[in-house]
Amino acid sequence: MNPHQIITRPLITEKSNRLKESENKYTFEVHPEAAKPEIKKAVETLFKVKVLAVNTTTLPGKSKRFGQHEYKTASRKKAVVTLKAGERIEFFENA
Repeated sequence: MNPHQIITRPLITEKSNRLKESENKYTFEVHPEAAKPEIKKAVETLFKVKVLAVNTTTLPGKSKRFGQHEYKTASRKKAVVTLKAGERIEFFENA
């Protein structure tokens, strides 16, 4: 997989902003089959930064209802990437 297929989108929430400011950690939604070394390489390639650690979690889909119809949302995988001290990703700075 190429880096654009591994990193699906950045996650910008209140919690991810706190992690970014206090611990230099950035959050991304990633491909469900991506491994930690692949995620690390993709972030380093796309954003030209040094990654120290990658933590991942798989979020299960939820059951939803719309009137009488019930359906399930898709599962997804989230990665929290820790960068080397002093490094930043400019994409997140404007958010």
